[in-house]
Amino acid sequence: MTTDAVRRVQSGNPWEETLGSARAVAAGDRVLVAGTTAFRGEVLYGEGDPYEQAKVAFTNALEAIGEFGLGVESVIRTRLHLAHARDVDAAGRAHKELFDSVRPVTTLLVVEGFVDSRVLVSVELEAFRGAVKS
Repeated sequence: MTTDAVRRVQSGNPWEETLGSARAVAAGDRVLVAGTTAFRGEVLYGEGDPYEQAKVAFTNALEAIGEFGLGVESVIRTRLHLAHARDVDAAGRAHKELFDSVRPVTTLLVVEGFVDSRVLVSVELEAFRGAVKS
């Protein structure tokens, strides 16, 4: 694979600049999105609400793959990172609402915490774009 086959999308999140990362990276037939929370700009949506944070975070991730012309039907893997085990049902409900029709493989992890203590959920997804050329 040549570097021409790799494309990166920035969201404007300040952590991307701090870490030297991208919101989404397309490489070959895969588009990867990681480290996505319920922040939009400086505003954290759903503060204290794991369901709302999961829904907004996955919506942000879906918008990132939208930059490559993909939607929910292209999602093949998701990951949810939760700050608290008590939030499994709420975050799972948001996931089911968004992805029930496509049923990606999913990993759910409880982590020690996030850089911003108000964040309860961080998500990742992987999408498949088939034979689309970069």
